[in-house]
Amino acid sequence: MGRGRVELKRIENKINRQVTFAKRRNGLLKKAYELSVLCDAEVALIIFSNRGKLYEFCSSSSMLKTLERYQKCNYGAPDTSVSTREALVLSTYPFALFVYVSRNVSIP
Repeated sequence: MGRGRVELKRIENKINRQVTFAKRRNGLLKKAYELSVLCDAEVALIIFSNRGKLYEFCSSSSMLKTLERYQKCNYGAPDTSVSTREALVLSTYPFALFVYVSRNVSIP
């Protein structure tokens, strides 16, 4: 028998929340590495803790080059356009690209 599903809600206990974050962060970083090795995929992963600490993984030599490559992709959808101000922020702070995408793209 497998494990039961975990109810997805905020963990109220600060210590338990931090422990869970650390374990899941490490698992996610491991999965990103495995995906890059097994499938020869270029993978970039950016994680910010609730304290603002940055954790990142990039399968290529440069996170910036991977983010620039991502930024150059044009999917042709009308809602993918960014304003001049947003483009300036994204070009100045490459890590902001992930934040922008995560806030503006819905995942089914």
